[in-house]
Amino acid sequence: MDASGPTGQPDRRGAREPERETMAVRGGRRHNAGSLATPLWATSVFEQGSLEEMRKLGARPRPERFYSRYANPTVTAFEDAVAELEGAEAALAFASGMGAVFATVFGLCSRGSHVVAQQQMYGGTLQLLRGVCPRMGIDVTFVDATRPGAFAEAVEPGRTTLVLAETPANPCLDLVDLDELAGLQGPITAVDATFATPLGLRPLEHGVSLSIHSATKAMAGHNDATLGVVSGERDLVDWLWGFATVQGATPSPFDALNGLRGLRTLGVRLRQQTETALALAAALEAHPRVANVRHPGLASHPQHELARRQLRVTGGLVSFDLGGYGAACAFVDALRLCRLAPSLGGPETLITHPASTSHAGLGPEELAEAGISVGTVRLSAGLEATADVLADVLGAVDAAAGLEDGAES
Repeated sequence: MDASGPTGQPDRRGAREPERETMAVRGGRRHNAGSLATPLWATSVFEQGSLEEMRKLGARPRPERFYSRYANPTVTAFEDAVAELEGAEAALAFASGMGAVFATVFGLCSRGSHVVAQQQMYGGTLQLLRGVCPRMGIDVTFVDATRPGAFAEAVEPGRTTLVLAETPANPCLDLVDLDELAGLQGPITAVDATFATPLGLRPLEHGVSLSIHSATKAMAGHNDATLGVVSGERDLVDWLWGFATVQGATPSPFDALNGLRGLRTLGVRLRQQTETALALAAALEAHPRVANVRHPGLASHPQHELARRQLRVTGGLVSFDLGGYGAACAFVDALRLCRLAPSLGGPETLITHPASTSHAGLGPEELAEAGISVGTVRLSAGLEATADVLADVLGAVDAAAGLEDGAES
């Protein structure tokens, strides 16, 4: 980024890099032509001036005004903003987070490839790795990502193509040491950092090859866009683009516009959500009816020191265990403010039951490996007043406990 002032002249105060929150507001504006709002290019195709012009555009990577499955100016603006925020040479957007994960795995791997992945991951990613990859002749080894050295032990020199991690992990917020991950020699490393957002964690700064996000969540932040994005070195991202054009998981310009709008307010939203999540985690940890409360900002988190070293913002997610499925149902039924929905990062505080939603396709052993029980609940703090969220959640915990006590008597 240059250090230009408002008139384009060099900034006499020096070339200090802006804070990430400022980058989120400023990024992705190179085609705005003076408009503060990014233009919406709501078109699937662009008219060409000549056959020769069409031939040149069709033969080069990521032509912006050719065909929107290849590239679109509004989508490019979103990609530019994310790349700047991630400290990446390039970024590539997809129609969903799973589109981004799928393209990363199958754009880099083929029959005979070996992938090392952690067992604590989003359920859709686990289903891809456990179900689809073996059918395509791709071997996957799962490891406990919280154990130091686990990734290195599983890597097979000359054979392992990709090491795939997720931190903080869905839903129990397990962490991965990215310095250790990036130190692996040979395979490409990729990290799904959706829960952290680029404001909380930049995997590329640690030496990881690719950073992946479901931008549907906190990055877009208003529950009105479905997006994924991958960031990294330009050559590697352009290679994935070649696969993505065939894959067809192309984001709509409208969703990209909503994603870019969400980035503008990510900093202030994340601060409020983190404040609420921390207060709620502390209150739940003190409640006798709640077990295994997880938030990276809690001193009781098993990897709290890693969180202090690695996460710039600990985030708006909390997970906890109510002891059983019946208790979880009673808790949800008693909520009045929080909404039951399988997502996160939006303005409303959302509750989800991982064993019934994000990880519903896993068997009992696989759920246990991921640290999930039928009593596990995940909460995504919204933008409501912290006191109101605490009152609703703690009141629902008490109401569920009362129902259980009545049933026992």
